[in-house]
Amino acid sequence: MSTLTQDAPLRAPAGATQWATVAMVVASGVVAAVQVGKAAIAVPMLQADLGLNLGAIGWLTGIFAILGVVGGIPAGAVVSSAGDKRVLAAGLLGIAAGAALGAATSSYAVLLGSRVLEGAGFLFVTVAAPAILGRPDVVAARHRDQAFALWSCFMPAGMAAAMLLGPLASSWQALWWAGAGLALLAALGVMMCVPAARARRAVAWRDLPRDAAGVWRAGSPAILAGAFGLYSLMFFALFSFLPVLLMERMAVAHGAAGALSALASAVNILGNLAAGYLLSRGVPRPLLLAGASLAMGATGLLVFLAVLPATPTFLLCMLFSAVGGLIPATLLSSAPLAAPAAALTPMVIGLIMQGNNLGQIVGPVAVGRAIDAYGWRAAALIVGLAALLAVAAAAGLRRRLGDARR
Repeated sequence: MSTLTQDAPLRAPAGATQWATVAMVVASGVVAAVQVGKAAIAVPMLQADLGLNLGAIGWLTGIFAILGVVGGIPAGAVVSSAGDKRVLAAGLLGIAAGAALGAATSSYAVLLGSRVLEGAGFLFVTVAAPAILGRPDVVAARHRDQAFALWSCFMPAGMAAAMLLGPLASSWQALWWAGAGLALLAALGVMMCVPAARARRAVAWRDLPRDAAGVWRAGSPAILAGAFGLYSLMFFALFSFLPVLLMERMAVAHGAAGALSALASAVNILGNLAAGYLLSRGVPRPLLLAGASLAMGATGLLVFLAVLPATPTFLLCMLFSAVGGLIPATLLSSAPLAAPAAALTPMVIGLIMQGNNLGQIVGPVAVGRAIDAYGWRAAALIVGLAALLAVAAAAGLRRRLGDARR
């Protein structure tokens, strides 16, 4: 049985949207995403200072996703029990501590361990933040779609910020210290701006395996998770190494590579926001998923195969990002349709995010190793295959949901 625990009183009347709180929550997500992007822009510095190859650097990013794969649903239970505000602040403090530890070491093993701490913080942030935005005392029902549309932009915005500002750092350690400072400031902002929930629900942990099995047997949630995993694989296969690709294949300077990578990442936000509009206009979800996946696959092939000059290739990177942005919002908004019961919708979202994290593991590590062993063209095969599998997932989703226009 679950129990309710009283917490601090609410600080706003029901029905009023606290936009300052929404902004703080989204900003916290952006700060967390910066910790992912900083590893991508720091690749040349990490290679020069620590002698790392792309496969080893891929683990510095992929370790975040490993924690997400194994801890998504348990993290949701922690949020329900401890309170979303507390978990969000704790996640940011964990990021700050991990980044500071990493900045103070010259050992790859210690650096990787510090990324585990950062990754745990990232997981708690990405689970707790949507829970806060789902509270009626924070976001009124009439504003919920707008709030979640803004939240869906946190990852590309954070990646873009890291890639744009990263080249200004004198060393990768300076970049890590900056990340720690931002996370600490965000934690303080959360403590001041985010109201505590009126009640927390203590989770009966013994029920988690049964509920998780029920979600998995429903079929559609697993398809959504698989589709998100394939999207993440394709996206991070390119963007984890885009600065290096621009420098090595297109002769772009380090600073310019960061700015261009930031621009290409930022246009993903356009797709995030466009998905809500298109769905509201009745565009079928499977059609959006299949079309966006095919576009990502085609543009990814052309980028990695380097069949076009530098400028058209970079424009393809932007198209890859913008069209791909249609996918996350479409998948997350499908969770209530796929849930076998309304009460299991949060667990469906947790499963979808676990698929997302699995793709983040496979993308950087597999592509990094493929590039090290066979060159940049090897990445094209991985992206193309993932796109075809994503189209198959969209077709399966259409059959499972029945009414593709829902």
